[in-house]
Amino acid sequence: MTATGTPPWRRFRRGIRRPFSVERRLVEHVDRLAEEHPPIPVDSADYSMAQPQVLAKQFGPVLTYMSRVELEVERNVLELNLLLPDPPPIDRHFYADVWLPQETHHGLLLDRLQSLAGLPPATPDLTHVSFSFRVLGALGRWHAVQDVSRMMYYLTGVATEQSAILAYNRLHQGLLDLGERAIASSIIAPIRRQEPGHFAYYKIAAQGLWTELAHWQKWLVRTLRRHTFEPVGAYTKKQWAEFGDVMHHLGITTNGDAGITRYAQQIGRVELELLWAQRQGLRVPTYVLDSLRSAARLAASDRRP
Repeated sequence: MTATGTPPWRRFRRGIRRPFSVERRLVEHVDRLAEEHPPIPVDSADYSMAQPQVLAKQFGPVLTYMSRVELEVERNVLELNLLLPDPPPIDRHFYADVWLPQETHHGLLLDRLQSLAGLPPATPDLTHVSFSFRVLGALGRWHAVQDVSRMMYYLTGVATEQSAILAYNRLHQGLLDLGERAIASSIIAPIRRQEPGHFAYYKIAAQGLWTELAHWQKWLVRTLRRHTFEPVGAYTKKQWAEFGDVMHHLGITTNGDAGITRYAQQIGRVELELLWAQRQGLRVPTYVLDSLRSAARLAASDRRP
């Protein structure tokens, strides 16, 4: 709290050019998220399973991947603190005070579930921050550069949360089909209820900031996005293959390229509307579709005897 009793994320600071209407929407949204969606207590879940071995075989790769990604938000916050040296206060409040504890508890819930199902515990990387983040953070002391980094952060958040929403929806239905109603209703359902709020934050923030960027900043965002897009949580070739395996076990690749294309359209819809509105006839950013196809190919190659 400040001396006047106003939380810092409710104050509009000089140098941050976000329109007041967007700022107000974000503040109200985060306040609502914090009030209505506190972190899910790990001990509140019913971990009873009807067929743990079948569950592990059917969805083990999904649980392993998603628990790691959820737990790695701790490192993501370290990256954001470097990448955005002077962000709008509401951004820092969102990712440090609301998003971080919510997502961490998602990871803890999934990690306990997979351990009880006989799978190895998650092995998240919580400390390694790449050199590129340090460079961008140093450059981010110029607000014009930090605005580009913020836009990349919002776009990554949109794609990540949309991926999570789709994955949790499919996992929830898959568990119900297996007869695993306890974990579907007490673990996956509460988690998936929190993800749309994160998606909405990034979408509102991205739409607001995009209208403020200069032409050169928009060009730079488009260029960086084309060359740096990667599936959520996939930073190495091995993790790309693991993401492809997640798509396989969730049934996304059941219909081959048509299923992958549909998934890419859902993930890339917001940035298609923002970044590529001038490209008439483009149905999905090419780099999104190419990345998912690559992950699917790597996973298929690993499954071959």
